[in-house]
Amino acid sequence: MSKILNEVLLANRDYVSGFDKGGLAMPPARQFAILTCMDARLDPTKYAGLSEGDAHVIRNAGGRASDDAIRSLVISHKLLGTKEWFVIHHTDCGMETFTNEIMSDLLASSLETASIDASGWHDHGAGPGSTDGKFINWLTIKNQAESVLEDVKRIKSHPLVASNIPVYGYVYDVKTGGLIEIPEATEAGRAS
Repeated sequence: MSKILNEVLLANRDYVSGFDKGGLAMPPARQFAILTCMDARLDPTKYAGLSEGDAHVIRNAGGRASDDAIRSLVISHKLLGTKEWFVIHHTDCGMETFTNEIMSDLLASSLETASIDASGWHDHGAGPGSTDGKFINWLTIKNQAESVLEDVKRIKSHPLVASNIPVYGYVYDVKTGGLIEIPEATEAGRAS
């Protein structure tokens, strides 16, 4: 058993011993959803004041409005009653450190973990790699405010998204913990 697996299972055993959340309803009590990044420095329960059962939190690399993220948001609204959505990207995001081409090249070299230094990304694997990575849009980020605006617009223009759902756009500052509104995104996300 790996050290991490053991730690997770021990933590779960402790959690189970005091578990008292079995009666929570399936729909989120506060009727909203957050689409945010998977970055381990972000804790939506803290920066948005959440407890179990309060809101849906959808996480992926960059907090991007991918087809799967939009699928989750539509389910969140249609079947579980969320009425407001947040798109929250963050400063110092790893998605700003590469492009689709860089990722495709790294994957073509090997499927092992790469590293980054001042001169860029480097692959250390001995192969084999895969050229399948060139067929994925990795939704990299050049500018946080622009990516938040792009994602809010993508969500709002989706044919399965109800027009009466407001979508707010923010960037979380990893140095201060603050949420910085992107006014253009929130304006684009207005309910109609």
